[in-house]
Amino acid sequence: MDFGFTEEQNKFRQEVCHFLEEEIKEGYWKPACDAWIQDFNPEFTKRVAQRGWIGLTWPKEHGGQGLGYIDRLLLTEEMLRYGAPAACHWFADRQIGGSIVTYGTEEQKRELLPKIIRGEAFIGLGMSEPGAGSDLASLQTRAIEDGDDYIINGQKTWTSGGSFVNYFYLLARTDPDAPKHRGISEFIIPADLPGIKRIPMTDITGTEAWNDVFFDEVRVPKKCLIGEKNRGFLQALHQLDYERSGMERLMGNYPLFEAIIQFTKENNLSQKSVIRNNLAQLQIEFEVGRLLIYRVALVMDEGRAPNWEAAMSKAYSTAFEQKLASAAMEVVGLYGQLIGDSKLAPVRGLAAHSYLGSKGYSLQAGTSEILKNILAIRGLGLPSS
Repeated sequence: MDFGFTEEQNKFRQEVCHFLEEEIKEGYWKPACDAWIQDFNPEFTKRVAQRGWIGLTWPKEHGGQGLGYIDRLLLTEEMLRYGAPAACHWFADRQIGGSIVTYGTEEQKRELLPKIIRGEAFIGLGMSEPGAGSDLASLQTRAIEDGDDYIINGQKTWTSGGSFVNYFYLLARTDPDAPKHRGISEFIIPADLPGIKRIPMTDITGTEAWNDVFFDEVRVPKKCLIGEKNRGFLQALHQLDYERSGMERLMGNYPLFEAIIQFTKENNLSQKSVIRNNLAQLQIEFEVGRLLIYRVALVMDEGRAPNWEAAMSKAYSTAFEQKLASAAMEVVGLYGQLIGDSKLAPVRGLAAHSYLGSKGYSLQAGTSEILKNILAIRGLGLPSS
């Protein structure tokens, strides 16, 4: 079996690497952990857009490049390897734009896809609620028809990029009498509509990457509905497969991995067998996770949703990131508890940031328990009860 890349793909990877290295050399940003979800840099997104690197897999008639998911994965891998601040366009490019391509109206495609491709549409995910996280079908946000509009009331929590976005992707219940997995619809709405209130959530790392978002009698035109009314949950499952399959679940903290290897070399720690073994084991597990994710991309290029494959790669990858965070703290020692710009913080404070953030990795985008159930039922064919 040939795992090699084409000449064009290798050239593309080199082009991406050169671009990112020049960005760092010019001092535009510093590599960081979780930058794909926490570092909102509109200028960087615009420069990425100018190179045509947003919407790579979308059809050319919609402004995309018509490339495969392997090609997009090459770009994603290098963005994560360098810790690039890609949060402004990440969700729009990774899943919401694809949902519009698949389910959106022609008007939505004409209006929204060009904005995403130009790096002008920053979209936050309005899925989870205080009482509906892993069990997303239990959501209670309501969207009630009123003439040519929907009136939306409810609350979303852990809304990615809520302080910075100009659009919200939203799941809301449009038929309260239907079974909970039905009667849900998808919307994409401007973030400045009257009645929307955002409250920043500062997590344990001190990062403001999420919001609580409240919707109080928000009047939304019906043209904001994505796809078919009351079938939003099934549509969302399709895009969640793409969300869970991404390399960000494995490489979100890759700058830390490289930093602790360099730290080990510079401080002559490689003579300690426990450190050597831990780093070697991490490298083995990283390569396994990388292959799992490339397998997902191959499935996507075959034209089917990577359901259980995505669940398997996500569950594996988040476990790897948690191991990496713990190993990094062991390598750098007590000073590893320092975070931020402290002069005494080893590896730029990345170890503490990663360790604090890692506790939530196995919850974000589906808990590991749910992902393993998906693998058991849909991958292994085991009964659900």
